[in-house]
Amino acid sequence: MDDPKQKFQHFKRLGRELAMQYLFHTDLKGADTQSEYDIFWEGIREQLELEDDRFLRKARKYAERLVLGIKENLAEIDQTISGFSEKWDINRMAVVDRNIIRVAVYEMKFLPDIPPVVSIDEAVGIAKEFSSEKSGLFINGVLNAVKDSLQKSGGEVAEES
Repeated sequence: MDDPKQKFQHFKRLGRELAMQYLFHTDLKGADTQSEYDIFWEGIREQLELEDDRFLRKARKYAERLVLGIKENLAEIDQTISGFSEKWDINRMAVVDRNIIRVAVYEMKFLPDIPPVVSIDEAVGIAKEFSSEKSGLFINGVLNAVKDSLQKSGGEVAEES
């Protein structure tokens, strides 16, 4: 079998996917306990057939950073999403799409070392893999509006050179 890591060009891509999957999982189950967390990570390791190597540890660490940051700032992130998802109540969005957007919005608002265009491209790529092409277009539109508003307001997004 091919090495599953070849699919991921960078550990952050896997980290984003893992964060989205964990957020999706807790969104559906309504539970976010240590045992749920441990079960999730063991299942991911087995599903991807990954050894506990440096790549997986770095991806998991990045995913954990995302999940913790999103949980700490969920109200602000969801308010931002709601402001730019015209005619779409955040609670009526597809669960996978909502969590893909949360990951990207968190990166854009709170991780200035990640260029917003990278967050957007990664979100659209993840949507194509886990959701639908229409979802990718919707996610791209919402995230570009968020990016533009942050640049205009002098927010955390730095001008690209």
